[in-house]
Amino acid sequence: MTSRPDVRTIARIVLALVFLGAGLLHLIVPGPFLRITPHWVPDPQTVVRLTGLAELLGATGLMIPRLRRAAGWALALYAVCVFPANIKHAMDGLTSGTGLGWAYHGPRLLFQPVIVWWCLWASTAIDWPFRRPQAAARVAPISMERI
Repeated sequence: MTSRPDVRTIARIVLALVFLGAGLLHLIVPGPFLRITPHWVPDPQTVVRLTGLAELLGATGLMIPRLRRAAGWALALYAVCVFPANIKHAMDGLTSGTGLGWAYHGPRLLFQPVIVWWCLWASTAIDWPFRRPQAAARVAPISMERI
């Protein structure tokens, strides 16, 4: 009998591959990431290297059951922390004439909360919105007769 991987497993593998690719790019081709690093970030080269390393470690952690939840939380936090760079990239892109307008930057910025959720859900840190939490399932509904 063949077992099919479930949607969550596929989502986790895709997410790990995306973070693996991004991590490698941060380390191999840091220039584009340095350009979108906000000016207030100290030592941008080190930060870009560390973000690449964080992505590689997170991708690896997603694939190790014992580390999966911690990796999901770490990658979700990472996605929140890099949001200022995404905003800067959008603002610079709109004013620099790179050709990447709101058709690219708008959805990318709006997708960031989905990435945060994806990290948490694919890592099994959360089940929302697909399953009710166990605690909520144990609570009996309140009937008007008891009030």
